[in-house]
Amino acid sequence: MLHHTPLLDTIAAGLVFAFALGALATRARLSPLVGYLAAGVVVGPYTPGILADQALATELSEIGVILLMFGVGLHFSLRDLLDVKAIAIPGAVAQIVLATALGAGLAWLLEWPLSAGLMFGLALSVASTVVLLRALEDRRLLDSPRGKIAIGWLIVEDLAMVLALVLVPAMAGAPAEDGSVPSNVWVSLVLTVLKVTGFIAIMLVVGRRAIPWTLERIAGTGSRELFTLCVLAIALGVALGAALLFDVSFALGAFFAGMLLAESEFSHKAASDSLPLRDAFAVLFFVSVGMLFDPHILVEHPLPVLATFAIIVIGKSLAALALVLAFRHPLSTALTISVSLAQIGEFSFILAGLGVELGLLPEMGRDLILAGAILSIICNPLLFAALDRWSRHHDTADGEKKAIVASGPPAPAGLYVLVIGYGRVGSAIAQILRERAVPLLVLDTDPDLVDRAQAQGIPAICGNAANPRVLAEVNPTQVRLALLAIPQPLEAGEIVARLREAKPDMTIIARGHSDAEVQHLLQHGADGAVMAERVMALRMAEMASHSLAYHERLDAAQAASQAAPP
Repeated sequence: MLHHTPLLDTIAAGLVFAFALGALATRARLSPLVGYLAAGVVVGPYTPGILADQALATELSEIGVILLMFGVGLHFSLRDLLDVKAIAIPGAVAQIVLATALGAGLAWLLEWPLSAGLMFGLALSVASTVVLLRALEDRRLLDSPRGKIAIGWLIVEDLAMVLALVLVPAMAGAPAEDGSVPSNVWVSLVLTVLKVTGFIAIMLVVGRRAIPWTLERIAGTGSRELFTLCVLAIALGVALGAALLFDVSFALGAFFAGMLLAESEFSHKAASDSLPLRDAFAVLFFVSVGMLFDPHILVEHPLPVLATFAIIVIGKSLAALALVLAFRHPLSTALTISVSLAQIGEFSFILAGLGVELGLLPEMGRDLILAGAILSIICNPLLFAALDRWSRHHDTADGEKKAIVASGPPAPAGLYVLVIGYGRVGSAIAQILRERAVPLLVLDTDPDLVDRAQAQGIPAICGNAANPRVLAEVNPTQVRLALLAIPQPLEAGEIVARLREAKPDMTIIARGHSDAEVQHLLQHGADGAVMAERVMALRMAEMASHSLAYHERLDAAQAASQAAPP
């Protein structure tokens, strides 16, 4: 008997097609976001074949938005923003204004109302966090001066969009036909500001103590399932509470939940444990966005599509380039920032959906935003490739690269031990090697962990060892021994294979959590793989043997003492 299960059908169809098309996009050296959006188009109402339930997909995407914003808050770094505030804050604000003006100008040519033009331009002004961070990480620029400016710039954009998500609904009725703002809109705006202020005050006073405290108590139980559930309950619970009690958007509530959770010492564990579910629902979010896209706009309105694409890739980029140069930064920095911002993504989709829902933006505007996003995300790797070629032939980029390598403790000059992963296991290994005066270098994808290692006097760089650019920076010919302390066996297997290919005689030791994982690592070229449970069992058995032997000697001594004549 066949059962009609629209929820299961929608999730299954969305994830299956997202996986297939995301893999194809990655193989074509494009962002997987392109594949996820294309998957939404395939299962959407504008293409024949499998049809997912659009209403359910939209509801699932709400969870995706909450978890996306929770992740943004979890990785929000006020310190990174303050380090580059002199350029990031005025530069980002000016670029948002200019991009919004360009979008509003195109909307005026299309004879849309002013409110639609402002909403359209605002959606075009913000870059995708996912695309930008991945591009910087691939080129090991996260810790560089230009990378930090780009991240700070992005943080300002994200904060501006969070503010927009709060204020736009309150101002949805403005302006009137004569250009004035009705009094009820001002009342609504003031009430919204008061509610948001009350929510923020409660989160800063109560949430700052309650959220980390709760997470630490749950971590003390030792239950990984309960800890992960606690993280998700905080994200979804605060978002729902913000909406029900303060009439604040889910996005703002989730953002503050993540930001306050980041203050806990368990924030890295919270981020890693919640990552799979965040990724899954983020994929469903992009799929649901793709379902809203009508591909016919590419044929019926090609000129507006090209104009939207030009605003994103050319208009925003030139504005950012001019602004960075105006602050007297090197041309290499200005080009990196401009290329990084030459795309739009998740916030643009959220704003477009909000605009259509409130009647501020026509559906054509949403389709133009989606078309511009897909085209700009496809184009962005090509722009970065051109920037890479330019950088290799100019001294400014090379000079900055040398400065990056020199920052923090210097890398070992001769042969050294490479420690991949600076979490609980990797940091313990690195400290032991350091105490024994063993030359070492730490490699991790998390900038915060890299900063922690450098602060402790250990040479460290940020990047993924599976990336050829990062691996070349490590200089594998100088690696005597590689220790993979990361807990992900599939990623570790790929890194092992790359290391083995780069230096066949390198000794490589990894970690696993099961016999199957150990076998997987050995098959990919590891010389040895340590299974934590087995080592723990051997160590405990060894300690038990010593304890039993001690008690046997003690019993024998007592028996001999009692048997001795008085």
